[in-house]
Amino acid sequence: MGSTEEDTTTSKPTYLYDAASSTEPLLFKPTTSSAYPSPPIEEPPQSDPSESDPTQSLQISFNYGPRPFKDLPFLILFLLFVLCTFAFGIFSIFHRNDNYTNVSAFTYDSNSTSCVQDTSFLSSQIWVSETSFFALSSSSLWTYLVWTLVITSVLSVPICLLLLLLLKHYTKQIVYVLLPFFIIMPVFFDVYWFVACTLSSSCSDAFPLVYRILVLVFILLIVGVIIWIIVANWHRIELTVRIIGVASDALSRNLGLFLVIPLLTVGLVAYYASIVVFLVFSRFNGKIVAKESNGEYTCVWKQDSWVPAYFALAILTMLWSLTSMVEAQVYVTSGTIAQWYFSKDDTKPHRSIRRSLRNAFGPSSGTICLSGLLVFVVRVVRAAVDSAREEDVPGIVNLVLRCCVNALMSAIDFLNKFTINFAAITGEAYCTSARMTYELLRRNLLSAVFVETVSTRLLAGVIFVLSAVYAIAVCAILKGVSDLGVNMYTVAALAWVLLILVLGFFVHVLDNVIDTVYICYAIDRDRGEVYKHEVHDVYVQLPISRNSRSSYPSRTLDV
Repeated sequence: MGSTEEDTTTSKPTYLYDAASSTEPLLFKPTTSSAYPSPPIEEPPQSDPSESDPTQSLQISFNYGPRPFKDLPFLILFLLFVLCTFAFGIFSIFHRNDNYTNVSAFTYDSNSTSCVQDTSFLSSQIWVSETSFFALSSSSLWTYLVWTLVITSVLSVPICLLLLLLLKHYTKQIVYVLLPFFIIMPVFFDVYWFVACTLSSSCSDAFPLVYRILVLVFILLIVGVIIWIIVANWHRIELTVRIIGVASDALSRNLGLFLVIPLLTVGLVAYYASIVVFLVFSRFNGKIVAKESNGEYTCVWKQDSWVPAYFALAILTMLWSLTSMVEAQVYVTSGTIAQWYFSKDDTKPHRSIRRSLRNAFGPSSGTICLSGLLVFVVRVVRAAVDSAREEDVPGIVNLVLRCCVNALMSAIDFLNKFTINFAAITGEAYCTSARMTYELLRRNLLSAVFVETVSTRLLAGVIFVLSAVYAIAVCAILKGVSDLGVNMYTVAALAWVLLILVLGFFVHVLDNVIDTVYICYAIDRDRGEVYKHEVHDVYVQLPISRNSRSSYPSRTLDV
């Protein structure tokens, strides 16, 4: 069944190959009529055509047509892990021994040389558990906590949308207004805690004056570091504000991502819940046996031998699934934003999110699994290296090994930075995407790693200030409507954590948009085209912003 959209999109070629022009440079000079000229770029030296990579003759663009499956072995391996986890999990449910929770109710019977159950002890334990549960449920703290978290969850959606709208239209005003609060908020909370703890007898007894002073000074030192970071990067803040504004505009034109990305997270949580259920029931696989110690017999639980191996398999599957889902979200975001970028008009392409989802969980699913596996391995190896560093194992061999591992992990991060973004645009395999991304950025004299991290720090500061203001408001409301006492600080702190997690997810999506627009801009420069003029206004200054200071005003582009 064809549609108008498919007929128009599939007619666009993915790559244009011209054997006669294989020796010509891919970086075409923009026409003189372009309103956004790029800075002069030194063309790379010509190489022997017979030794050049075939990918050098490809013009990169968004692949609207059908995509072949890539990196299938890793998809098959991932599905094998998942199938084994679910198969053994279902087996553990039907093979469970319900006496696992009643081990203490069993006693050793010398006549039968086995363990028998004492039913009176079991019924008393159930009654005590139910009484404790109902006592906990009637707590006012629990009631206020649940309602506060529910209201925070509901309000987090309009807060994110309002923040996106403000960042789109008033980025500079928002950043410069909230920038002083990056200093005021930590200092306020630090001094407030110091005074409150000094006036409270229980807190002052738990924390002597020396420890309170150390905490006060430590927080002030952290604030000093924040001030130094702001001062050191002041020359980049203006450009960073414009980058955030461009990314916010791109994200606001694809608001469907705010529905799809959270739904993917909800699907991951449901997937995790089933595996957690399997892990719980796998502990029920075993039997109660008698154990002799010093001539006395006791009843203990003996787990089946396959349960520890299943735990290891299920945990590995969960970690791999987590990193793969994160990469899938990046893929969907990149594919959707790239379709908007490469559209000639400002209208959002039809079914762009559906197309990205179909590609992510179809032809490129193996690429996503491979990327998730690499990210998972990097995290595990780095955790092991950090653990070894904390143990402070002496020896030159251990030091050299740590240096080599860190260098290898940094190289993998280096290659993985924009690989998924590029794969979402072209549909290429992981290794091909990594190589072509590096070559694309190298040909255009752009950084192979996007080091413009000031935007992430600024956004992190913005969400910290907003969530702190929300926590203060929650604390004031609870103080007026409840009698929780000091427990209101716990409820307000949990509301702050929940809101900062939601806003942190929003910042993560916005960071992916920034990276995607950066790659699309690099493709534009490589093709000598300008799809989005407002993007070129900002991103064309990135290399100059990173490599020069305000003492070189003559290098600033007047676009």
